[in-house]
Amino acid sequence: MNNPKEKRSVLVKFLLHLHPLKVDVNAIKYTRTFGLGGIAALLFVMLASTGIMLRFSYVPVIDRAYGSILSLQKYYVFGQLLRNIHYWSANLMVLVVFLHLLRVFYSQSIYFERRKNWLYGLVLFTLVLSFNFTGYLLPWDQLSYWAVTIMTGILGYIPLIGPPLSAVLKGGEQVGQNTLTNFYALHTGLLPLLMIVFIVLHFWLVRKVKGVTTGKERGEYIEVNPHLVRKEIIAALSVVALVIFLSIFFNAPLKEMANPLVSPNPSKAPWYFMGLQEFLMHIHPAFVAFVIPVPVIWFFIYVSYLKTDDVNVGVWFNSDKGLRLVKQSALFSFLFTVILILATEYVLDFREWFSGMPLIISTGLFPLLLYIIPAGGYLWALKKKGATRIEMYMVLTTIIIVSYIVMMMTGLWLRGESMKLIF
Repeated sequence: MNNPKEKRSVLVKFLLHLHPLKVDVNAIKYTRTFGLGGIAALLFVMLASTGIMLRFSYVPVIDRAYGSILSLQKYYVFGQLLRNIHYWSANLMVLVVFLHLLRVFYSQSIYFERRKNWLYGLVLFTLVLSFNFTGYLLPWDQLSYWAVTIMTGILGYIPLIGPPLSAVLKGGEQVGQNTLTNFYALHTGLLPLLMIVFIVLHFWLVRKVKGVTTGKERGEYIEVNPHLVRKEIIAALSVVALVIFLSIFFNAPLKEMANPLVSPNPSKAPWYFMGLQEFLMHIHPAFVAFVIPVPVIWFFIYVSYLKTDDVNVGVWFNSDKGLRLVKQSALFSFLFTVILILATEYVLDFREWFSGMPLIISTGLFPLLLYIIPAGGYLWALKKKGATRIEMYMVLTTIIIVSYIVMMMTGLWLRGESMKLIF
């Protein structure tokens, strides 16, 4: 007869692959990490398990894909619920991973030995977005077809590699059977494999740097089991309950079958890419696809190589002053972005005013300068008032993120027919 103590020891040994035997009591405070990393991992497990089950009914052929989704929802036991769980897990994962990155950044857990994990985190966030985007097309309805058409069209504006990249992704000139095949292969084959590899690396590196940092705060070391394990179980059950609640009361969207000849009005990108589509309303597509994203991506990589004495790893916003500057910057970015949206919608018309100039200048460079100059002036004023280098980086990050969120919310909720602003 097996000894219960031996069984428990095996469980503990398994848990120690993820956790040390003891941890600082301050490291397991829920407000330190909100459990976002573990929640993201749980959502991936839910996505993988429901995705495997969905494969048994889904047919990746444009003439049958939509019908297979309808059959799943109507004739399979709990088929609608299964699809809903997959849908809500996917959307929540985008949100949770995004918040996890913010938590890591604003707690300055991206420097020194933690830099590599920050870079892996950026890769994981890209994979999560790719996962959602490739899965978005699979229902083959009007919503997904035209959203993918919009986003692959934006890719075409990347200099040199844009058109061939868009063509390879679509498998041709237009979104069709080759596109569905490519997206299905990526969504169910390559991307899950990459996710598993990078998740394992990510957790291994967390363990390698001795878990969550507590900064200069030091406390009593306590047993992982049951103190941390109990909290993780509660968090996991709460997440599962939330996903099931959403899945019971809110169905995953499914419009009419995709029709390449009839575009919905309005036709919108997925919510997490809606900020990019809103940018298209105000600036040249080349700036949306390349000129703006490349410096932003470079900044989030470069910032982890910051060399300064005022970094307080594990301390939220570095200091009380840092928190105050982040709040001020969020308000500035919100108001300034709203004003620019209204101004470019109703007042400014660079295309008409500078009709003799190339569009890349009149609808690209001029609107960009309209944003960069005042934002740069705001940063310069903060620098003059004594903001440190790391505080400036946090301010700049806040401006970028809040601006995108405002653009996203505007596109989602305030764009009606013909993408006109509605209130």
